[in-house]
Order: sequence, then structure tokens, then C-alpha cells
Amino acid sequence: MSPVYLLDSDIIIDALNGRRGRPLALQRLVGTGSVLACCAVNVAEIYAGMRPHEETRTRAFLDSLLCYPITKEVAQEAGLLRRTWAQQGTTLGLTDTMIAAVALLNGLPLITGNAKHYPMPELRLQTLAAE
Repeated sequence: MSPVYLLDSDIIIDALNGRRGRPLALQRLVGTGSVLACCAVNVAEIYAGMRPHEETRTRAFLDSLLCYPITKEVAQEAGLLRRTWAQQGTTLGLTDTMIAAVALLNGLPLITGNAKHYPMPELRLQTLAAE
């Protein structure tokens, strides 16, 4: 079975904008047989910042990704993550905890350029070399 990687929104944005070597790095992953994925939260974040002339290209890119749903279980896990970290004095964004919950509940490594947003030791983070 091919490895599946969940992409954080920053990676998707960089890939769409041709920044930091992300398009090439993602192409290399796909070339090795890996599958790239997103979740509904990524789609919302991307569309929130998208300019009208970018819609066709953005839709095509997002449609090329496997998309994981936000289920009740994901929402519960995200809420628990956010609460647990807040009790330790660390405020995490709800969107980041939702993405983390998708990764955790589906056993997926998360590719991000924002590791500080994901301090959970049980979360497998991957980085892409910036080129």
C-alpha cells in the first residue's frame, strides 16, 4: 500500500504559488508512489484566501488530493487536543487542531512548514526541504 501524507494548508498554498520548492518536492513524493491528501479544513482555508482568478487552478490541485472528511470523532479529538494544550498554557488554533486530529485518527504523517503549530508528540510531522 502506498504511503499517504496529509498536507498542511501552508504546504498547499506554497505549492499553488510555486514557492519554496514545494511543487517539485510534492512531485517527487508522488513519483515515489506516495499519495497526497488534504482535509475539509484545508479546503476551507485555501478557498478563504483564494483570489477569483486562481479558482480553476486551485480546484484542479485540490481535486488531485485524497480528501479526508471532518467527522464527529475528528471534531471531538480536535476539541480535546485544544483543551489539553490550553491547560498546559499553549493556545492552539482550532483549524490546526482539526488538521492534527485528521492526521492522528487516520494514522497519517502531516507535512507542514509550521511545526510549532503542532506540538503533539504523538503526531508524525514531515517537512519538505525548501529549495
